Amino acid sequence: MDLFEAIERRHSVRQYTPQPIDRATIEKIIAAGLHAPSACNFQPCEFIVVTEPAQRKRIAEVAEYGQFIATAGLCIAVFCKAGKWNLEDGSAATQNILLAATALGLASCWVGGDNPHCQQGIPHVLSVPAGYKLVSLIAIGHTNTDTTSPPRRPLSEVLHWEKW
Repeated sequence: MDLFEAIERRHSVRQYTPQPIDRATIEKIIAAGLHAPSACNFQPCEFIVVTEPAQRKRIAEVAEYGQFIATAGLCIAVFCKAGKWNLEDGSAATQNILLAATALGLASCWVGGDNPHCQQGIPHVLSVPAGYKLVSLIAIGHTNTDTTSPPRRPLSEVLHWEKW
């Protein structure tokens, strides 16, 4: 699948089958996140892959809007070293991960991590050292639900040239 097709097909999926995802595929997805741009090429992102069902369940219990993480094939927690641009850098890595998963025929959903509940609970569950901030949790897996992307606003409604 080419990049533009992956961009158009990517959408949030919250229902997964129990089919596992092989390690080579997971590493390819993480490599996509690693290649995201970062401010001053600081590369602050760290990625925790969680495939163990009991651990995914603990994450799902903490993530207010991520209960489906428990049923996904895996969860990737994106952390960044605390700094001025950690949210932007982690978000760029997250988007690359979502697109890579789509390009590889997998479903995914971005669960925001930049809220007090996740910021306190998830680092504890995942034994993250001090000095890192959770940016996102990403559920990834196989699905048997509709994989059609919902309609988007037409370009003519959102594109402005030179001024609003």
